[in-house]
Amino acid sequence: MDDLSAYAHLDPAHRPAADLPDDERIAWIRAERWISYPAAELALGAMSDLLTYPQRSRMPCLLVHGRTGMGKTMILRKFLLDHPRTVDPHLGVARSPVVMMQLPPELAEVPFYEELLGALGLPLVGEVSRIRARRMARDALRIVGARVLVIDEIHALLVGGDRQQRVFLNVIRLLANELEMPLVCAGTPEARRALMTDNGLADRFESVELPRWTNNVAFRRLLASYGAILPLRQASDLDEERTRSAILKLSEGITVRIVRLLERLAVEAIRSGTEAIRQETFSALPITAPLLSMEQRRRAEIPA
Repeated sequence: MDDLSAYAHLDPAHRPAADLPDDERIAWIRAERWISYPAAELALGAMSDLLTYPQRSRMPCLLVHGRTGMGKTMILRKFLLDHPRTVDPHLGVARSPVVMMQLPPELAEVPFYEELLGALGLPLVGEVSRIRARRMARDALRIVGARVLVIDEIHALLVGGDRQQRVFLNVIRLLANELEMPLVCAGTPEARRALMTDNGLADRFESVELPRWTNNVAFRRLLASYGAILPLRQASDLDEERTRSAILKLSEGITVRIVRLLERLAVEAIRSGTEAIRQETFSALPITAPLLSMEQRRRAEIPA
C-alpha cells in the first residue's frame, strides 16, 4: 500500500514493514527484539548506576530475580549491548566495561574462572591450578577495564551441597573485594536464598524483582507496544478486556510466553488473511500450542 498513513495503528517507523510479502513479515515477527517495560527499565537503571559507582572496599551489588521466562537474560544482554566492548586506538587494547558470564554447572573455582576467561575471549588451554586460574581471571578483568561483572543463572549454586555453596560464594565475594567491582547476579527466586547464606554478600545486594504480569496498566502498555510494531495491516484488539484476559490465562503472566503467544497470533493473522489479532484468532491455536507450559499441556490432556 503506497499510502503508509493507512497503517495509523502502527508506529511510523514500522509502517513500511506492513507492505512486505507475508513470508518476510512472518520472519520479522519471529526475530528477537527489545521491548521496554517498567521492571526492565528499573533493572537497567540500577545496573547503570553501578557502572558509575566510585571504587570502595565494599562495592554495592544487584540481584535481578524472577521466574524462568521473565526476561532476565534479555535484560542482561540489553545492558551488555548498551555498554559494548571498545578498542583503545592508542594502545590497541580492548576495553570491556561490562563482562557477562554464566555460572558454570560445576561448582568449583577453576570452571568458574574458565567461564569468566571464556567470556573475555581468553579461554584456558590445558590444565591450570586454582591459584593460576584465579590470577589470570583477576589480571584479565583489570586489563580490559571491567567495571561490572554480570553473572547469570546464579541459582545454579543450589545444585551443590552447603559446603560447595559456601566455598563458591566466598570465591565470588573475594573476587569482588580484590577488584573493588560491583556484581550483578540474575536468577530465579531461589537465587535470593543462595545469596542469603553468605552474610558478607547478602549485606551488599539490593534486588529487583521481575514479577508475573497481571491485568494492569503496565500490561496494557506492553500490549500497546507490540500492537504498534507487529506488521499487521489492521488494528488488533489487544486492549480489549477479553483479549488481555485470554493472553494472561494462556501465558500465566510469563514474559517469554506472552511474546511467543503474540508472535503466534500475529503469524496466524497473516496466514488467515484477517491481518489483525482478534478474539477468533485464539480459536485457531491448537490446545497443545508450544507456548503452553508442560503443566498446562498435562491438564489439557487429562479428561474432565
